[in-house]
Amino acid sequence: MKKQQERPTVITDAARSQGDQLRSREIRYVSMMALRAACLITGAVLISVRPPLLPLWLILCAAGMVILPWMAVLIANDRPAKTKAERAASRHQVDQRMIEPERAEQPPRVIDADD
Repeated sequence: MKKQQERPTVITDAARSQGDQLRSREIRYVSMMALRAACLITGAVLISVRPPLLPLWLILCAAGMVILPWMAVLIANDRPAKTKAERAASRHQVDQRMIEPERAEQPPRVIDADD
């Protein structure tokens, strides 16, 4: 069986660095928390102004204050989806493990202090 040549990684196909991914998740988290704070402030202003349909506006503000933190945490902890190349590479590794027989592992060598 011929071994396939590995293709070089093109920089445009490379995944974003961990630092870049973390920074973008932090920005999304902070912006969603700022939107939550805006909902709180808007709710306080609405109570003092007493516009028409006040209960509806307050319900929307309260929903934003409850749902946004939950969504922010989920989004902040999520990593980007795998690219086609990453999925193909992981499939290839699984296929190789299935094709290659398991090598018999030797038991670890134990050295006693008495010897």
